[in-house]
Amino acid sequence: MRENKYDDDRFFAAYSRFPRSVEGLRAAGEWPELQKLLPDFAGKRVLDIGCGFGWHCIYAAEQGAASVLGIDLSEKMLAVAREKTDFPQVTYRCMAMEEIDFPPQAFEAVISSLVFHYTPDFADICRRIGRCLVPGGDLVFSVEHPVFTAQGPQAWSVDGEGCRSHWPVDRYFDEGRREALFLGERVTKYHRTLTTYLNTLLQTGFALTGVVEPRPAAHLLDTVPGMRDELRRPMMLLVSAKKDG
Repeated sequence: MRENKYDDDRFFAAYSRFPRSVEGLRAAGEWPELQKLLPDFAGKRVLDIGCGFGWHCIYAAEQGAASVLGIDLSEKMLAVAREKTDFPQVTYRCMAMEEIDFPPQAFEAVISSLVFHYTPDFADICRRIGRCLVPGGDLVFSVEHPVFTAQGPQAWSVDGEGCRSHWPVDRYFDEGRREALFLGERVTKYHRTLTTYLNTLLQTGFALTGVVEPRPAAHLLDTVPGMRDELRRPMMLLVSAKKDG
């Protein structure tokens, strides 16, 4: 992934107004379920891939992580993350996930939120993560659910009165590049099936420990516009795994 819409001033300004951008993990509908999958961070070296505003890095530090490295392709995102982070054990670096090349066993835990659907080669990312994780180390990540990414445009079908009638799923088994419209910009994502996500982990040296299709957090259903519609189809997929060894 080299595309980086987030350093475009207009796009970044719009993204910065999202509830989850402003309020952090509490406003992330999947957070209660993702939190359950996370390992005990106490004393561990943690890598956050696609760290964005640094919310998960800060959480890991709050839980006692010995060190946390957050990487992201967006300098604007990293600038915000650095400004809000008060933990000296947290550092940030501008880096694409395809450039990960850390020393063997550099981390005990790797986390990533809503990033892996931006890479065309998920298997390569898994291999890179595996090389820098200790045996038995944890990988926990979220991606956009294959049901959400399959058709491409990522938009509800509406009836004659403009009401959301259903979520279209098409070309599910046709994996690859998709063009979605997000905040008024065309954004490239990569669709892959649920089978591909899980089998790729198994084939690259990981053992699955958890798979969750999260429902939105209850406290957001009536406070975020449109959130109740998120109960009609899965938007995200959460996965936890351990490196074999």
